[in-house]
Amino acid sequence: MTDKQLNEIKFSVLDLAPVVEGGSPDQSFRNSVDLAQNVEKWGFTRYWMAEHHNMPFIASSATSIAISHIAHHTSTIRVGSGGVMLPNHAPLIIAEQFGTLETLFPGRIDLGLGRAPGTDQITAQALRRNLNGDANNFPAQLDELRGYFDPSLSTGINRVHAIPGEGLDVPIWLLGSSGFSAQLAGQLGLPFSFASHFSPNNTMGALDLYRRNFQPSSTLDEPHVMVGVNVIAADSDEEAERLATSLYQQFLNLIRNTNMLLQPPVDDMNEIWIEQEKQALQQQLGASIIGGPEKVRAELQNFLNDTQADEMMVISQIYDHDARLRSYEIVADIMNS
Repeated sequence: MTDKQLNEIKFSVLDLAPVVEGGSPDQSFRNSVDLAQNVEKWGFTRYWMAEHHNMPFIASSATSIAISHIAHHTSTIRVGSGGVMLPNHAPLIIAEQFGTLETLFPGRIDLGLGRAPGTDQITAQALRRNLNGDANNFPAQLDELRGYFDPSLSTGINRVHAIPGEGLDVPIWLLGSSGFSAQLAGQLGLPFSFASHFSPNNTMGALDLYRRNFQPSSTLDEPHVMVGVNVIAADSDEEAERLATSLYQQFLNLIRNTNMLLQPPVDDMNEIWIEQEKQALQQQLGASIIGGPEKVRAELQNFLNDTQADEMMVISQIYDHDARLRSYEIVADIMNS
């Protein structure tokens, strides 16, 4: 098999709508609109936002509303969820929400679905009122959701209709950080997106499981893989390493269970973390690509060689908005060359 080249695949954006120290959610959404308009101009394919709750540094909790806001301020880029955490919701509600989005912005909406809560268990309880809709029920919830869009997929008599939603073509992606959704996506013939940006050690196993289990469907004739990757790009390796300390601090705060906004970069992480924490972060963020343009190009190509992905979704958790824009601009230069 001939290795794919970076200019032969699609690149997309995952925006966590970061709330930075000294900033606010309204500023985060203004930044998101600015980023979306720029990456649309630079040729990125998708702009996805993710559902998280009770995390002060992420503003995209009402994901479908945030998607609508981005779609309203752009014109061609596909906009969607990376993802909606289906166990938090009644499938009918998601079908109606994304049916409405597809009606408002035809041909531009993606529905990426995850089975984790996107939060802690106490918050999951507050979201669901009970935990009956847990991850183990995900396949049944997915079947119900798909049946609202396409009644021919429904396993029972469908007396409830999603309006808007029914009859609309809203592409459904399964998202995962382990093998469960990889296998399910393969069996159903759906596109699969893997969270390499925080689960790098599981990437190759999950992609292999997806491809081995793939069954052609009305959606896809062959497997279609997207991989998420942290990219912190700057004009020099040194500046990129400094910018990446905001990402390190974010994950360090998750490990420590300390709720903080996205922190500004620091000169020396050794003043903040201990050795065990550093090792844990290196495991979790091991696939991150951090550097100047040439280093980023080489490491993206290596990652593509390993995964043979059809798309890459770039996540750049950078404190300074202008530096974040520059990081995506460098990726755009790479993908367009």
